[in-house]
Amino acid sequence: MIESTGTLQHFLGMPVERFLAEYWQKKPLLIRQAFPGFSPPLSPEDLAGLACEDGPLARVVTYQRKKDTWSLRTGPFAESDFPKLGHHDWTLLVQDMDKWDADVAELLVPFSFLPRWRVDDVMISFAAEGGSVGPHIDQYDVFLVQAMGHRNWQIEAEPRHEPAFRPDSELKLLQEFNADHRWDLAPGDVLYLPPGYAHHGVALDHCMTFSVGMRAPSSAEMLVDFAEDLAQKLPEYRRYEDPDLKVAEDPYEIDDLAFARVEEALAAWQQADASERRRWFGQFITRYRASGDVQAGPDQASWPQALNALSTGHSLYRHPFARFAWSREAKQALLHVTGESYPVSPHEAALLCRETVLDIADFNGLGKAAQHAVELLYTQGVYQLAEPE
Repeated sequence: MIESTGTLQHFLGMPVERFLAEYWQKKPLLIRQAFPGFSPPLSPEDLAGLACEDGPLARVVTYQRKKDTWSLRTGPFAESDFPKLGHHDWTLLVQDMDKWDADVAELLVPFSFLPRWRVDDVMISFAAEGGSVGPHIDQYDVFLVQAMGHRNWQIEAEPRHEPAFRPDSELKLLQEFNADHRWDLAPGDVLYLPPGYAHHGVALDHCMTFSVGMRAPSSAEMLVDFAEDLAQKLPEYRRYEDPDLKVAEDPYEIDDLAFARVEEALAAWQQADASERRRWFGQFITRYRASGDVQAGPDQASWPQALNALSTGHSLYRHPFARFAWSREAKQALLHVTGESYPVSPHEAALLCRETVLDIADFNGLGKAAQHAVELLYTQGVYQLAEPE
């Protein structure tokens, strides 16, 4: 079964435990009316307006039917660009909409059964009739939430991990696509796709789709980042050494003794303990695919001024682009924030990850180490001071 119908109790049409056991990273699932009566919290005009700003990552994909050609443009766009696109065969995509719009971020609440650090962003696409981004494959999990209008989705029944792409497009479009399943999605319907499943969505009318995408770093990316993390801690004098060198029989041969010295020079890789690897991964995954700068504003109040403002009713608001996670470290914990780690208690780490707004009571309830972490995060712009309203 790859189709279900959402209920008030189970929006996926089944308990989340069953979804994780039978579908997550295993096979697709179409959920009819997962969110009945769903109404997008912003209009296509709002999305287009944001795509004209400097900050958001926005793209427009257009398709020339007669020539069977695809083109990609990146923003920011001018308002005059959109009327020129016509009424057919184009799509606007804007990434990280959960950071730009708090109402869009609410869509992530039903997905809280997934680790929050695995969730990447909510991308919103608006498509005119016939609009599409072509048949393609994503190497990450995605929930495609139909928000407005109708879209036809076609998918292949089996995953492909090394597909061939069309050489005539900068988009990674499949050379061959043979659909096994076809559905028309209405507002409130959701299509879940694990990594590697080829899919192709075409707008049947003016429509919006919210894509809840996951983060899935490749093994190669993790190996490179871990190696760089280790390398930063090695002193400059740690080099390849051969004080036991003997006269070479062949000066061009890399002999077994040389390879043994290489293994010794790379011993730091093998000597990294589990604690070091856990710290590295927490920092890596909260930095991975970072899509916006987090920094303090030029007029930010000093920390003593911020503390005084907290005591008079102000609050600390977390920057929407800051990524939080935590991990246990013996009886303590490490709070990971956008590539940095801070030692706190497990309770404090969980609270700081969970709460996006801190008031004076929250702050006073923290221990000295956690309060110091909040101070450091404030100076970096992770927390910003504002009145409650």
